[in-house]
Amino acid sequence: MSGLSEIARAAGVSISTVSRVLNRRAGVNEETRQRVLAVLTEMPYTPRGLGALQRTGVIGLLVPELSNPVFPAFAEALETRAARLGYSSLLCNTRGTGTAAMGEEEYVRMLLARGVEGMVFVSPEITNVEVPLGQAPRPSYYAKLLADGVHMVFVNGATPALDVPDVTVDEQLAGYAATRHLIELGHRRIGFVSGPSRSLPSRLKRAGWAAALEEDSLPAESEFVAHGPFGPAGGAAALGTLLDTVRPTAVICSSDHMALGALREAHQRGLSVPEDLSIVGFDDIPPASYCSPSLTTLAQPIEEMAAAAVDELVNRLDPDRKRRGSGNYTRVFRPRLVSRESTAPPRRP
Repeated sequence: MSGLSEIARAAGVSISTVSRVLNRRAGVNEETRQRVLAVLTEMPYTPRGLGALQRTGVIGLLVPELSNPVFPAFAEALETRAARLGYSSLLCNTRGTGTAAMGEEEYVRMLLARGVEGMVFVSPEITNVEVPLGQAPRPSYYAKLLADGVHMVFVNGATPALDVPDVTVDEQLAGYAATRHLIELGHRRIGFVSGPSRSLPSRLKRAGWAAALEEDSLPAESEFVAHGPFGPAGGAAALGTLLDTVRPTAVICSSDHMALGALREAHQRGLSVPEDLSIVGFDDIPPASYCSPSLTTLAQPIEEMAAAAVDELVNRLDPDRKRRGSGNYTRVFRPRLVSRESTAPPRRP
């Protein structure tokens, strides 16, 4: 990536304006900001940019959103671990809203321009590409980053198309374990409140849901699956669809955030949870234990995953550390069932 002067010359602005854009400071109008970002987009990737020829001690942390409590939890755990190892962090919210919001690729270019040594991507954009399970999404700009020697680690973002270290929770096992929990309680009509169909984590959980149902010859047809945007509103809408059609006695949600919306929707319809409807979430965010009823969920070991991700990135950044024999590295963590008040045996007819 070119230096500040080259970026400024190509965008037709001053070096100080480029600096303001890269540091997200006030004083730059939107048209100018977009012009500078467009220049960054057009310039080739290379880690040999602003300050990157020397050790900066800075890494980038890219999370998809901050409204879902699980991602601030990951960000805090990643930042804490990095600080313990002597690194400072730049946090980027890659799916923010508003006119000033920047996407993942824009943030990557900004981070490279500021000379970060490496990056941790939590649920990177590559996990939201619509492809069949078992096939890899097109690696896009990640492959270019790798070719240019940029050090990266994914958290919950594995893809065989890329030789990027990945630290992940077993999403398929989560869907399976949640479904087995409900089957053992006696449920036979179990729905799946899914995130967007392009989301790989949701599709993996659905695969686990289907496998558990098929073991007991229970229905796993597509009408028992309803999609919605991640978040409470999406969970409420998806549950509403299922209640209007197949009327399950229990549902599994792709996230606790969606499950909170499902709890609200059930209440709005006069249903008692868990007597009329059992609900299971995923993540074990702090509100899960404080909502009413408290939420049964599959917990991710966030602190352990964050430590593994940062440790692996630092291992690749520090030339004095012993490098691993293989370039590829995947560490899979098991989710843990946390049984609370939102699940119970189905009401007898």
